[in-house]
Amino acid sequence: MHRHLPFPILALVLAGCAPAPGPASNPPAAQAAFWQALSSHCGKAYAGGLASEDARDADWAGKRMVAHWADCSDTRVAIAFHVEDASAPGGWNRSRTWIVRREVYENAARTTTVFTLKHDHRHEDGSEDAVTQYGGLTGETGSARAQDFPVDMMSIDLFRREGLDASLTNVWRIEVDPAGAPDARFAYQLTRRNDPTRLFRVEIDASTPIAPPPPAWGW
Repeated sequence: MHRHLPFPILALVLAGCAPAPGPASNPPAAQAAFWQALSSHCGKAYAGGLASEDARDADWAGKRMVAHWADCSDTRVAIAFHVEDASAPGGWNRSRTWIVRREVYENAARTTTVFTLKHDHRHEDGSEDAVTQYGGLTGETGSARAQDFPVDMMSIDLFRREGLDASLTNVWRIEVDPAGAPDARFAYQLTRRNDPTRLFRVEIDASTPIAPPPPAWGW
């Protein structure tokens, strides 16, 4: 989707919420390769689990996890994230979907691509959780295999409203290898700029597809 740089994006850049792209920032070839790799898994599902060892995530340890590329278009990839949970209906928590969007902006000088990551959290009946649609947008250091998503202002406002002050400096990362690559991997990671000890990381074996799970709640 091509368009002139709109005021909301321009305002974010000027306010320092999204670093202004420079010649070495998220170069177009890397942007295209990342999107191609992410999109190459569309329709597929893969298994994985927790790779980090932060004691704060003890409830996640040892649980089976599935990432399902459930819905894709030229501008959006929605990945349902299913987590084994004995207390949930059917033994799986299907409340989470990661949504990555690609926006392409044009001005007289150059074309810029921005990736956004949002977390769609829903209850079993499909209704939205109180903490949902939060995330971030890409900064200056994206590559063909990995993109970082520092928390955006809308999410900061949400976290403050919900008393989640620890999340105000969240940085999410998505890493992905193209489908068919030897030992292909997909990873979702959370760190925090104000807490160098914080690490939550899920790794998925994206080399061996499995049967797709039921849809995420609300999807």
